[in-house]
Amino acid sequence: MTSLHTMMPTLRLSVLDQSVARAGRPQDESIRHTLALAERCEALGYHRFWLSEHHSLPTIVGSAPEVLMAAVAARTSRIRIGSAGVMLPHYSPFKVAEQFRVLDALAPGRIDLGVGRAPGSDQRTARLLNPHLRSAEDFPQQVLELHAWVSGQGLPEGHAGHGIQALPMGATAPQLWMLGSSGYGAQLAAYHGMPYAFAHFISEGEGCSQALDLYRATFRPGLLPEPCATVCVWALAADTEEEAWRLFASRERARIDRNAGRFGPLLPPEEALRPYGGSERFHSEELRRKALVGSAAQVRDKLTALAAELDVGELVIITWTWDPAAQRRSYELLAREFGLG
Repeated sequence: MTSLHTMMPTLRLSVLDQSVARAGRPQDESIRHTLALAERCEALGYHRFWLSEHHSLPTIVGSAPEVLMAAVAARTSRIRIGSAGVMLPHYSPFKVAEQFRVLDALAPGRIDLGVGRAPGSDQRTARLLNPHLRSAEDFPQQVLELHAWVSGQGLPEGHAGHGIQALPMGATAPQLWMLGSSGYGAQLAAYHGMPYAFAHFISEGEGCSQALDLYRATFRPGLLPEPCATVCVWALAADTEEEAWRLFASRERARIDRNAGRFGPLLPPEEALRPYGGSERFHSEELRRKALVGSAAQVRDKLTALAAELDVGELVIITWTWDPAAQRRSYELLAREFGLG
């Protein structure tokens, strides 16, 4: 894989945080924990810090990545900051371009603009976000418009936006990324020559290698001269393997409950434990079989093997724990194992 900058001799690590809600703790506290985590991850040597967008979901309270990105920009000086992502069908591409041009003015050359077409919510909430919600068929056109405005290239004559500029302009511009968890995003990223990030943590890896193969096979030079892909994975390291699996119970319960349409804040490990039956037990076994969980050395080896299997030079790591200190410790352990900084 070729990076956006130069080929790295070792695996590059980045972070995705979703401001997860935690049972028994105020939701606004989760936002402040995200900011503190961004500062810590920059000090540890992580390359990017990405933020997701979800709406009216009791498990995840990160609803406005562009606002959080501004706060992270004010507290950091090196780490790249990005959206993972802006759910573009909700919004005007012109307004998104303006927001990210402002962000680039706050943190020149450090802004990643990741976009996706998923609603990040249910359809009722999506309609409240935008009563005139654009259809999925409009998404490729929205991406083209967004790129034109965010890069300052302008739109052609005959387009309603011809001659309109997204300000402020500067010496740098946000880097546009395509996000996805299926072949659709891979194909669209390849067609426009965009960097591509696959959401491995959503599908537990299902379809990941196929999407990356499709992206690389159909890539046409565009925003980039050659393919650039990364994979967002869920991983958790602790001081001991036993402790890591204890902490994993919170995420395991959230995943199994989600399959049944039950959403709520992340539970402490001890409260998350309950007997699983039937299909729940099967899903629990599958989660644990695929999980990138263990001691720092074990997770390092799992991540390294996965990156080699998928032929990527960067992994974006997302970690859920009920205790923010355990989440922070996981990132600290991995930074040490991979020699970041």
